[in-house]
Amino acid sequence: MPQLILLAAVGAVAWLGYKRFLTEAERVSARVRDAEKEAKSGAQGTLIEDPKTGEYRLRKPDE
Repeated sequence: MPQLILLAAVGAVAWLGYKRFLTEAERVSARVRDAEKEAKSGAQGTLIEDPKTGEYRLRKPDE
């Protein structure tokens, strides 16, 4: 019985690790796509509008 519990725990950790890997891969892929678009258009950043003030500012890397 302890082997079954250990196997279930290892399986759960592996599943959570896989899900986290997929999330990170999607985030990195999105950053690469954005960088390619900026390089293709010659832009030096992406502007986003601040909803409170209505002013535009450069997007931060973690947004």
